[in-house]
Amino acid sequence: MRTMGIIGGIGPESTVEYYRLIIAGYRERRPDSGEPSIIIDSIDMRRLLQAIESGDLAGATDYLTVELERLARAGADVGLPASNTPHIVFDELRRRSPLPLISIVESACSAARQRGLRRLGLLGTRFTMRGRFYQDVFSAAGITLEVPEPDERAYVHEKYLGELVKGLIVPETRRHLSAIVAALKQDHGIDGLILGGTDLSVMFPEDIVCGVPVLDTARIHVNAAVAALGE
Repeated sequence: MRTMGIIGGIGPESTVEYYRLIIAGYRERRPDSGEPSIIIDSIDMRRLLQAIESGDLAGATDYLTVELERLARAGADVGLPASNTPHIVFDELRRRSPLPLISIVESACSAARQRGLRRLGLLGTRFTMRGRFYQDVFSAAGITLEVPEPDERAYVHEKYLGELVKGLIVPETRRHLSAIVAALKQDHGIDGLILGGTDLSVMFPEDIVCGVPVLDTARIHVNAAVAALGE
């Protein structure tokens, strides 16, 4: 059995969900194999976000590399950054990591291709929505991504960090987020929605939102992790 090393804490609620879903998925996939081996390194979310906010991507990469080295020393065989935002430095992190890493973006892109989706809306932190790391991977696969208007991006980011990462579910926030998705469908013709923040699934747990299928990146990432544990 391989040991999964999770970098968690970037969204504490989603880290708990990752742990629960990996165990459930592994039990379903390998019912006679016992429990999966998992090590979680819960990092300082504020420190990482401050580095990214200030444009110190080298500092963010250094921080995450040290944490991956810690996981490797603890016995992990595979690394899993359990959040979308750290993937802003994923390419450099993969190059420096002592462990093979599973990308949430690459996993989501593969899922979109399998479902034949060609134009997707993207929600997440502003780092995710305005960054290139989703756009580059999906455009290489011939898939177009659409993001909300700047004021709506600011709203999504504010509610994400102010409510969702704390596990708060506010009905008015759900209504506003749904309106943003509806606008993406009406104005840009999206045929799917990427929950590009692992805590967004608490707001949109259903498979269809505003008439478009949902790609829950946390669950997609978990499925890739469970498959890697069995390799």
